[in-house]
Amino acid sequence: MKKQKVVLAYSGGLDTSFCAMYLSNELGYEVYTALANTGGFSNEDLKRVEERAYKLGAVKHVNLDITQEYYEKSIKYMIFGNVLRNGTYPISVSSERIFQAIAIINYAKEIGADFVAHGSTGAGNDQVRFDLTFDVLAPEIGIITPTRDMVLTREYEINYLKEHGFEADFTKMEYSINKGLWGTSIGGKETLKSDQTLPEEAYPSPLQEKGEELLKISFTEGEISAINGQPCTDKVKAIQDIEKIAARYAVGRDMHIGDTIIGIKGRVGFEAAAPLVIIHAHKMLEKHTLSKWQQYWKDQVGTWYGMFLHEAQYLEPVMRDIETFLESSQRNVTGTVIIRLRPYHYTLVGVESDFDLMKTDFGEYGEINKAWTADDAKGFTKITAIPTKIFYAVQKKNGK
Repeated sequence: MKKQKVVLAYSGGLDTSFCAMYLSNELGYEVYTALANTGGFSNEDLKRVEERAYKLGAVKHVNLDITQEYYEKSIKYMIFGNVLRNGTYPISVSSERIFQAIAIINYAKEIGADFVAHGSTGAGNDQVRFDLTFDVLAPEIGIITPTRDMVLTREYEINYLKEHGFEADFTKMEYSINKGLWGTSIGGKETLKSDQTLPEEAYPSPLQEKGEELLKISFTEGEISAINGQPCTDKVKAIQDIEKIAARYAVGRDMHIGDTIIGIKGRVGFEAAAPLVIIHAHKMLEKHTLSKWQQYWKDQVGTWYGMFLHEAQYLEPVMRDIETFLESSQRNVTGTVIIRLRPYHYTLVGVESDFDLMKTDFGEYGEINKAWTADDAKGFTKITAIPTKIFYAVQKKNGK
């Protein structure tokens, strides 16, 4: 009888390594492993993962590079929307998982797989992100999740692999780290407590610089177009270059506390030097180039976009509508933002833009008015006050 095919979303870690061997040895599937890279793996990493997959019994392993797609379909809009979940977290891992799931299920359909599998546990958000995406895009393909269904411990998985002739350094690390183009998440014992934070040694990027330097990021219609005056057409590389500069100052570190998809509160540490510098620089440029109501409504839809992305709703049609709005809002967001980097800190110095709405002949705030007279200001203030005056007059009439 011909074996059924299963595509396993494979990272090379303990859970997915166990799944690869278990699906083949115990369940008798023909296992195809697929790693969807969103910018967190080097060429050396990818080679090691591939070698490990074959040792575990994979019939075929593929590395799916979706970094450019991830930028074009997600990061670009997160920058346009200045998306920071709860005003803090640049939605690093959660946004990556959606695109990894899309790439995996598309590969499964391409090779005619009967099943798709992942190594997520039952205690986190990723199980929902993978399952929901798989089910929407390929309801005809079954989903297998050994780690979740069997409620496995780390020790059980390590022992199983050893008993079946596979030994690797799966000793428990003090911190779990997930790295991608749009930031690195860090989990550990401190993230499980409400009154603790991560120590210096938990962060993968240590402080390297003691002084300060100016960083200039140029945007053209909302997208990065130059760094320190050097044009950049490859947006992924631009993010990586900004990360190399800013990470030396150990900026972009924080702790995110928020509501998970499964309903409980969760905490995760992260470092995201490039994402935070880029988003805050972009937002400052928008303050100078957008109208008051453009900024207001962008804040509203940006928050919704981030929430839907975090909660695995990327495929909801309204997301395409929001993206259209965000893209339209960027037509005048062109200019250069100056940032001063210091150890553990950065300051937005200012902007240079031909679309700067402060550059006007109408007046200078707090200094001089050129487009109205003193009497105009008095009349404007008097008319503006009328609704509130009416309210208080009625209150007084009724003895309140």
